[in-house]
Amino acid sequence: MTLATGMPAGAPKEGFRLSMLIYDTRFRAITIQVVVLIAFLLLVGWLVDNTIQNLAAKDKNIDFGFLWVRAGYDIEQQLIPYTNDSVHGRAVIIGLLNTLLVAFFGCIFATIIGVLAGVLRLSKNWLVSGLMTIYVETFRNVPLLLWIILVFVVTSETQPQPNAFKITQAMVDSYATEDTSDDIYPEASKMLFGTVALTNRGTYMAAPLLSRPLGGTEVASIPANFSVLATLAVIIGSVLTNRALLRRARLVQEDTGLRPTTWWKSLLILFAPVVLLLVAMGFHLEIPVFPSNEAGVSTGFNFQGGFLVQHSFTALLIALSLYTGAFIAEIVRAGILAISHGQTEAAFALGLRPGRTMNLIVLPQALRVIIPPLISQFLNLTKNTSLGIAVSYLDLRGTLGGITLNQTGRELECMLLMMLTYLIISLLISSLMNVYNNAVKLKER
Repeated sequence: MTLATGMPAGAPKEGFRLSMLIYDTRFRAITIQVVVLIAFLLLVGWLVDNTIQNLAAKDKNIDFGFLWVRAGYDIEQQLIPYTNDSVHGRAVIIGLLNTLLVAFFGCIFATIIGVLAGVLRLSKNWLVSGLMTIYVETFRNVPLLLWIILVFVVTSETQPQPNAFKITQAMVDSYATEDTSDDIYPEASKMLFGTVALTNRGTYMAAPLLSRPLGGTEVASIPANFSVLATLAVIIGSVLTNRALLRRARLVQEDTGLRPTTWWKSLLILFAPVVLLLVAMGFHLEIPVFPSNEAGVSTGFNFQGGFLVQHSFTALLIALSLYTGAFIAEIVRAGILAISHGQTEAAFALGLRPGRTMNLIVLPQALRVIIPPLISQFLNLTKNTSLGIAVSYLDLRGTLGGITLNQTGRELECMLLMMLTYLIISLLISSLMNVYNNAVKLKER
């Protein structure tokens, strides 16, 4: 009697021999991986030991204590409180938040621009497609750094000075007369119902304030605002509730063939809770204005109230969005062209209009082709925020890899921290996008 392997039933099992690690295919792959891993660890150990010895020869050591030393420099753009008396660690956090702020809005704007440009480039209107082609080729073939500097120069040099918004005594006197034809007005005026002022120093905007805030605390020297956290929690809860509503409507449609009306319910779920919460906390806007005397004449040299958005942030955000959007446009165009033309013809045969066909049939299928290269563009945009140092935007590169590095002389520590931070951010973005990619990919049955 023999076994399924062809060996006699009573045959003794072959014992393990060291030569099997090389000649037996069952163990060879594991052996190679273990050898490569050991060699890599030895190489890393040698590099670390060599670095430590070289630093010791120069009376240096690896020490991150500089993070708790007074920074001594100012950062204009900041999301959490910071002064020049704060420590370098807090300055690094400010720079990290500035990096994440540009990366977050840059990814959103670049995606919107890229999708629109990619779809319009396939338009049958030669003028529209030609303009999109010019946009894509122009931004793709000029270095990003030049675009950042160009946008910064345009935004800072073409805007009026703050005193152009002032109301002088002559203007007040002209307003007092009954003849409005002789009225004198400021050289510049604010936008959006008087809430935004574009100047050569930056963009002054109305600041959201709360009369009855929920307070806050600090965790590891990082302030945690309960009002912001509560607002985010309400928004997330509203979005999840709305998704559940749409999922239920879809199930009803699959069962009965009729889709219940959900648009007004979605609007109510998405906006009513957060509006009620903001009203309960006393939400209002602080408008940037010039201080004035009793006669209404502006005094001082700058706006008071609101908050200032630096031109460096605006220039970096615009340049990154337009530059990355050009690459995303080509990704979107390639994804759409990858969909069989028969899908479009079938939709037209069913009476769907081109816009509905693109939104309901072509783009959902094209996402499976678009998402993987889109991840790379998001990663590139995040890392390219470091070019903001060219226009004095103090992000992670400008703080940790710039002023802090120069003041403390801790080149190795600063570079290691900066590399590790960028690595973690990139891995997080990749993980989130891979989760979404798995959600939209084809499911085999």
